[in-house]
Amino acid sequence: MYIILILLTLFFVLPVSNSEAAVDVGLSIGDEGLRGFYLAIGDYYRVPERELIILRERGIPHEQIPVVYFIARRVNVSPTVIIDMRLGGKSWMDILVHFHLGPDILYVPVREGYHIGPPYGKAYGYYKNKPKKQWKKIVLVDNDVINLVNLRFLSEHYSYAPEKVMKLRGEGKNFIVINDHVKKEKIKEKGKGKGKGKKD
Repeated sequence: MYIILILLTLFFVLPVSNSEAAVDVGLSIGDEGLRGFYLAIGDYYRVPERELIILRERGIPHEQIPVVYFIARRVNVSPTVIIDMRLGGKSWMDILVHFHLGPDILYVPVREGYHIGPPYGKAYGYYKNKPKKQWKKIVLVDNDVINLVNLRFLSEHYSYAPEKVMKLRGEGKNFIVINDHVKKEKIKEKGKGKGKGKKD
């Protein structure tokens, strides 16, 4: 019993690496999961991993890097322009408005009849309760923008149902963990597909 108490004390007292600390407590998947997230961003937005690391070193949180590239690509500017604005104190909505973009570009279609819960429910409530021509006037908070951009990125990159990403997010998983989960699920599906048609 005494040895167990010592081990538990060491576990909570010893420092963790920066990459592990950046992942939500209880959901840490270590360096491999974080690197997988960056590789997925690089593949989707067609940027080298080193460029993504430079962005991170400037202080942009992991899950906000897809937002930087999403906006930069839409308006054809360097990601550093978006980063400078963000680090200068502007919200993601401020940046969208600056470039004459509206929340209508963030909308990701979901299966009809699917019940959308937190953290997507509020944003989708705005879309549902307004005609499309008024979507540009919707005002979203930073978390809504981050959630919607990552929803699009992960569902399109992996050809994965957005409803499934929403479900995982609703369970409290961050996007680094979700990326790892979806990637492993896709690898498993691919393996099953290769096994089909083989004779015993």
